[in-house]
Amino acid sequence: MTTASAPGKIILFGEHAVVSGTTAIGGAIDLRATVRVIDEPGRVLITTEDLALQGFSFDLTAGHIHSVQAAHATRYISAVLRELDARDMRVDIKSSLPLAAGLGSSACIVVATVAAVSRHQGHSLSKKEIAEVSHRLEKTVQNGLGSPMDTALATYGGYLQIARDITPLDLPPLSMIVGYTGMPHDTRREVEKVQNLRKRYPELVDPIFQAIGAISRRSIPLIKEGNAAETGELMNINHGLLASLGVSSREMEELVYAARGAGGALGAKLTGAGGGGCMIALPGSAGLEPLLVALRQARAAAFQVTVGCEGVRLEAER
Repeated sequence: MTTASAPGKIILFGEHAVVSGTTAIGGAIDLRATVRVIDEPGRVLITTEDLALQGFSFDLTAGHIHSVQAAHATRYISAVLRELDARDMRVDIKSSLPLAAGLGSSACIVVATVAAVSRHQGHSLSKKEIAEVSHRLEKTVQNGLGSPMDTALATYGGYLQIARDITPLDLPPLSMIVGYTGMPHDTRREVEKVQNLRKRYPELVDPIFQAIGAISRRSIPLIKEGNAAETGELMNINHGLLASLGVSSREMEELVYAARGAGGALGAKLTGAGGGGCMIALPGSAGLEPLLVALRQARAAAFQVTVGCEGVRLEAER
């Protein structure tokens, strides 16, 4: 049996602008997907306890999947198993991340599956190899859309700066609150919407992208020195710029303003592509509890995360 886990992520700064080459900052969070591989002679079986399906299993060797819902939820795992020519094994997936919420659920499942299956087959892939294989597979499943940030954060952990290249950042852990609107988002649709807006109004959207990139770069020394007040201000500015691009929503705005108001957050913004999904908030002097209460009263699923945590790891092996 071989078990591996990988973390989800949040984007602190730079959503959408990063698609056009400006700087974004992301961090791995302590919500993880865990994949366990067990010998199963004659079959390749996938089972889940989560993935919004209340648990199910199916045999990949049967040639087809009876449930459309099951096929959608496990398309990333299936891609990994085919890529690695998996045989005679059962793959159990458990994830503490909501799906389609902007927290990198697909990327951490792909990374954990690549790590666990390859090790179970007797291969010792480096983290660089895991990240490269995982990104290629996620991008294939997403029809060419996948960003390398999600799979890189799931593999390496910590913080990453992404523009044309990906650069690790040496930053301290951050304690933040995540509020989930309960509305799944469609990354492809939101990215296309913003890029179409840019085509129509390049003289307006390009300066917004440049401002977002400047916020990302300016945030790095602030996070490093523990300047929470100014980091929060940058979060608020970044959210306003994203809202101007049309990727926020009434539900998202309610959570952002609940966090800044009754929650006492120093800063609050959407994280990810928008159009649903999650927002993040940086606690103020009153601490975490008022934020959790305010977001839950605003009908969000709210939980604490630590940003900057460990990447993919083997949990057990025998």
